[in-house]
Amino acid sequence: MRLQFEWLQAEWPAPANVRTASMLRTGGVSELPFDSLNLGDHVGDAPEAVRSNRQRLREALRLPDEPCWLNQVHGSRVIEAGKWAAPPEADACIARTAGQVCVVMTADCLPVLFCNREGDRVAAAHAGWRGLAGGVLESTVNSLGLPGSQLMAWLGPAIGPDAFEVGEEVRIAFTARDAAAAQAFRPSHRAGHWLADLYLLARQDLARLGVYAVYGGGLCTYSDESRFFSYRRDGKCGRMASLIWLE
Repeated sequence: MRLQFEWLQAEWPAPANVRTASMLRTGGVSELPFDSLNLGDHVGDAPEAVRSNRQRLREALRLPDEPCWLNQVHGSRVIEAGKWAAPPEADACIARTAGQVCVVMTADCLPVLFCNREGDRVAAAHAGWRGLAGGVLESTVNSLGLPGSQLMAWLGPAIGPDAFEVGEEVRIAFTARDAAAAQAFRPSHRAGHWLADLYLLARQDLARLGVYAVYGGGLCTYSDESRFFSYRRDGKCGRMASLIWLE
């Protein structure tokens, strides 16, 4: 029996013309271990299954155009949504025109959606720990070209602070940038390892950028196997998509 096609919407006071969707893993055609709505074409899934799942996505959300799929590399490059001959190498996308769909794919990393209060600019950022440490949120906010006070952000599903164990090098990467980042790490049961809070690290970055209207957070991909893919939990798995666009 096919599972229901489902998604989350950002719960934030965005203008009515700002549309969002953060997909769950259900409702697609992919077989194990990509079951079932895998939207990533780089994880070893059958290409025809990915094409079918992306078509289901477009139809279910009534998207105005093909999403601007990215070749994500855990960096900080931001591109403008539009027609690209091939997926551009980037980890964030912005749109200033109605009908252009920004999208990022995740399976533990943090998807961050942005809009401005006037409802004429949106963005999506892929923020794993490397992206956060490398300044992907700063690059995204700078690319939107507005003060942080005019923006709002929504934090989508990511690996939670009770599941994301990292080494000392990750903690150093953040505390070297900002001593306050130490608040986002607590000792693990393994010596030299820490449990990291991606949500808090993102909120700290956004606060430094003047973005205080931050919503979402708290959904753990690792602990909710029925709804979310998790690379840390499963290794080989599918990818979910978080999308934002202007009507």
